[in-house]
Amino acid sequence: MAELEGEYVPTAADWVNEQVFAYETTGGKEGNTLFDTGYPVVIVTMRGAKTGFVRKIALMRVEHEGEYALVASYGGHPTNPTWYANLVTHPDEVLVQDGPEPVAMTVRQLEGDERELWWERSVAAYPDYAVYQQHTDRLIPVFLATPA
Repeated sequence: MAELEGEYVPTAADWVNEQVFAYETTGGKEGNTLFDTGYPVVIVTMRGAKTGFVRKIALMRVEHEGEYALVASYGGHPTNPTWYANLVTHPDEVLVQDGPEPVAMTVRQLEGDERELWWERSVAAYPDYAVYQQHTDRLIPVFLATPA
């Protein structure tokens, strides 16, 4: 089983921690959707950019042929989510869990036509991403996670 070495420090948001715990302890049988929406999520484990601690979040599941889009939407806020810097700083220390076991991934931020393709896939998987983009002046970053 893939894992990141180091101390895991949960996020300040209890609901995120509860979802991560439910997902991980049941191999993805519980905690696998965004609240009661039915939209599937994956668990993303990464290394903190400033602290080096292991961090975990749930993100919308946008999968195509074994690769995943990690969309830094932050609900359309004017700034990127905190975890954005984690992926930029430590692109080779990322795990994606889509089911029973996490898989080691490398990530890179997408640009141009490739970003547009994955953005379309992301909006198809979770239509609110389009709404979030309308609420912010920043171009919402999209990372591609590929098995290491």
